[in-house]
Amino acid sequence: MYNYVKRLFDLVASLLGLLILSPLFIVVMILLKLSKEGEVFYLQERVGYKTEPFKIWKFATMVKNSPNMLTGSLTMRNDPRVTPIGRFLRKSKLNELPQLINVVIGNMSLVGPRPQMEVDFLAYPENIQKRIYNVKPGITSLGSIIYRDEESIISDAEDVHLFYKEKIAPHKGAVELWYQDHASVLKDLFIIFLTLWVVVFPNSNMIDRVFKGLPKRDF
Repeated sequence: MYNYVKRLFDLVASLLGLLILSPLFIVVMILLKLSKEGEVFYLQERVGYKTEPFKIWKFATMVKNSPNMLTGSLTMRNDPRVTPIGRFLRKSKLNELPQLINVVIGNMSLVGPRPQMEVDFLAYPENIQKRIYNVKPGITSLGSIIYRDEESIISDAEDVHLFYKEKIAPHKGAVELWYQDHASVLKDLFIIFLTLWVVVFPNSNMIDRVFKGLPKRDF
């Protein structure tokens, strides 16, 4: 029953979201088109439900060919590949809004583990790889809320890729599996609320008060 209610909620909420946010979409699209890069949308292959690949929609925030430059799939603090308007879109999370299209199509949900590029998916421990996409990936998740400052965290590491694989990926994956084991419509609503909350109050620790028993990180 939960999966049917979740899909119905996803469909209705995402369609309403696209309708209500359409004026904002138009403004962002114009600004991006007039920017130096001139790219509006960025479609990238990600690992999705049952580990099947799909194309994720985002507003373009980085220079062209950015995955093949510098730190690749990992974005650093003050990353030079991020465009000026892209910094605002990423900080406000507006760059993620086109994924409402993915939700309507049905290859994403509003709430679920974030879809990763294959290289980052393979950074998960094997036991997490086997389970993490037994549910549809989402626009937001507990992991993405906890690691909303991931760019800053990895920027302080000597080897960013090793740090991501040994520290961030195992903990983030454990959090997403915790979500699967405790999923409910009410928890999904709380996650959506907290996603909006931490955009306004980025230093808030409300997630620890709302969700008891989450796996703790050791760094």
